[in-house]
Amino acid sequence: MMGDVPVPTHLVGSVSQPDAESVFRVVAETLGASAPRIPDGEVGERFYWIQFQKSRFDATDGLVRVGPPGPLLRDLFDNRPVALADGVDASSIVLPPLGYAAAATESYRTFARLRDSGVIAPGTRFQVSLPTPAGVIGSFFADGSRAAMEPVYERAVLAELDAILDAVPHDDLAVQWDTALEFAYLEGVEMRGRRMLPWWGETHDDVLAGVVERAARYAAAVPGDVQVGWHLCYGDVEEHHFVQPTDARHLADVVTGLATAVGRRVDWVHLPVPIERDDAAYFAPLADAQLPAGATVFLGLVHHEDGLDGALRRAEAARTAVSGFGIATECGFGRGPAERTVPLLQLHADVAAALA
Repeated sequence: MMGDVPVPTHLVGSVSQPDAESVFRVVAETLGASAPRIPDGEVGERFYWIQFQKSRFDATDGLVRVGPPGPLLRDLFDNRPVALADGVDASSIVLPPLGYAAAATESYRTFARLRDSGVIAPGTRFQVSLPTPAGVIGSFFADGSRAAMEPVYERAVLAELDAILDAVPHDDLAVQWDTALEFAYLEGVEMRGRRMLPWWGETHDDVLAGVVERAARYAAAVPGDVQVGWHLCYGDVEEHHFVQPTDARHLADVVTGLATAVGRRVDWVHLPVPIERDDAAYFAPLADAQLPAGATVFLGLVHHEDGLDGALRRAEAARTAVSGFGIATECGFGRGPAERTVPLLQLHADVAAALA
């Protein structure tokens, strides 16, 4: 939204701060009401997005690790795939609580206290980010277990969502579905010498249809009085994408799919913008995309490396295809150094002011 209306800012999820209260306070102080939703920063065990889910799988009877031990990510996370143990039927698997509902319930109490005391602007919503079940299964499970385990994990994620809906007043809540691995499938990324393919199809059209069908299912689980949005992502392993998008074509395809298949209001979609893409060609596919009615498009054009000038170059190029967009970073920034947090939030404010 540009012109006379302030440019809104979006925080994808992770923020490098020690705890949720620190996140709420620093965001509220720096961005104020320009951030319509504030996440809790995905602090604690969630700092590396979905990696902490592996501890739940390791604690589940009937699931095993396969393959030889290898180097640990961040010296913490075992990268060996998970699989159903021999002779185990997926229908017998009982996953423990995944941790999302417990974290959201605790963080919301802090959020409500700070909002009620005037620290957080009135009307600001508490944002909870959940990974797509397909993304978790595709990231961590061996090929032969993925199709069977997807419905098991999806039920567990939706049970977490139900618990969050019980704990947080609906008019205070916003739910974001983080969609990342799906773009590796859409791009046909090769990892370890083989093309990444989902378990639901091989052609591009089949892959896209499966992504959209799942998005519609996840959206249907969110009541109409709760805001819902999507973070579309190209991965963030040590602040790098698994592949740099050639342009926004696949993003446009998924956004159009959301507009046509999701049977409820979509409040926002967030799209990444690589730092080097300040050319109109990157954004061109979005000109023909069908956007969900009423949704705010947030473009991840804010990069700490090139600051205000770089963000404004990318915004100028984006205007050739998209109007009325808000701003964000490409992904969360919880794995960057804590000392970068305040300057990066201030950069959001500076970019928003320059675009207003």
